[in-house]
Amino acid sequence: MYTEKILTLPAYQFLTENKFLGKNIIYLTISGSKAYGTNNENSDTDIRGVAVESLDDILTGKSFEQIEDDKTDTVIYSLRKFFKLCAECNPNVLEMLGTRPEDILFMNDAGKKLRDNAEIFLSKLAYQKFVGYATAQLRRLQNSLAHDSYPVKEKNLHIIKSIESMLLACKNEYGLNNAKINFELGEEILISVDAKNLPLKKFLAMNAGLNTMLNNYAKLNHRNRKKDDNHLNKHAMHLIRLYLTGIDILEGRGVTTYREKDLPLLKKIRAGEIPFDEIFKMVNSYEEKILAAYENSRLPDFPNYEKIDALLLEIIKN
Repeated sequence: MYTEKILTLPAYQFLTENKFLGKNIIYLTISGSKAYGTNNENSDTDIRGVAVESLDDILTGKSFEQIEDDKTDTVIYSLRKFFKLCAECNPNVLEMLGTRPEDILFMNDAGKKLRDNAEIFLSKLAYQKFVGYATAQLRRLQNSLAHDSYPVKEKNLHIIKSIESMLLACKNEYGLNNAKINFELGEEILISVDAKNLPLKKFLAMNAGLNTMLNNYAKLNHRNRKKDDNHLNKHAMHLIRLYLTGIDILEGRGVTTYREKDLPLLKKIRAGEIPFDEIFKMVNSYEEKILAAYENSRLPDFPNYEKIDALLLEIIKN
């Protein structure tokens, strides 16, 4: 069933033995650093895939969302979960549709339809998602480097910049462009809101999105220099990669997972050859570029849900 040698190893027997997988798998691809082209001699082989739930399992509530195998770094998404995450422009899932042909381990006709129709999932939501994921990487990096001695005002400045970028996308997404929201930098971040007659549900939804981002800022990575230098360089590399991939999508170039043109830069970052101060300057530049890409993007505000639903039903029924 699977032609790639790695899948014939005993560790991957669960792919054929699990009742939800086996013949229900329609797509398997290499993921992670090997898919980006940023891997080194210590990189694991990550595999991501999609399996179709049977109608019986869906109707009886016995279907699954995703199946993970930690030993092999493998995650298989149910078709419905995969479609949902792609429609949200989730970077970790969307990138599965942009891997190189040589990184595809298995793909049947249904899997090919996913690849061929990747554009129906793309929208301006990519800005919010990719900036959000990049922001989380940035904060982990800063927290790990800085510990408690990092100046509070400088931390807050990065937070404000990220919030202001995210806020633009949130206001557009929830139709709250009439709301005037300003931030002031100090020992604490102060906020001023000037708005009238806002739909409560939309306002709360926007706040929830911003709160999620702030929670990401609060997750500290404690610094262990001997063990974690390589880990920090990896964070920095993924941070820049997320901006580059998001810019591609918003500028209409689709999902490009293997970053061939960017590999010299990304590999230097991963190898620790670029100082973190320089990386932070690059982040400021890429924040401006991805915002400009968002503001000038020809993508729709939201994905084509009608086509997404039609493709989902077509694959499930067949």
